[in-house]
Amino acid sequence: MKQVVIRQVKSLSMSCDKIGNLLLAKFSSQGASDTMIQIPASIIFWLLKHLPVNQDPTLVAPPPGPQITQADWDSRAVPVAQRVDAKEFREAIRLTFILNAKQDLTVVLNRANVELLRQVMMHYRNDLIDLDA
Repeated sequence: MKQVVIRQVKSLSMSCDKIGNLLLAKFSSQGASDTMIQIPASIIFWLLKHLPVNQDPTLVAPPPGPQITQADWDSRAVPVAQRVDAKEFREAIRLTFILNAKQDLTVVLNRANVELLRQVMMHYRNDLIDLDA
């Protein structure tokens, strides 16, 4: 069994591939280096159906996320998520990504980062191909 790496996310960035079947997610973490994973469109569409929408008009946006470069896309070291498990808490969501290589990754997102993640995925939704539709 692969070990799980847990990261408390400060902020995040995402970028869509040219084909429309992956998003590259780069998480800036508390007390650790940035972490990247490729997330298939099928997982993105599942998350969009299940992530809660912000109901708090006073929610403050997280700090700017890390930059995503072409080198990030070209890196062969970036694992691909095969599936995700989600657990919702009162003030956060824990997403455990089961990866094709390396250690599995668990990210803990506060409410501001959950809303940022949801908004970014909504932005890319029309660029992605939903093979399960």
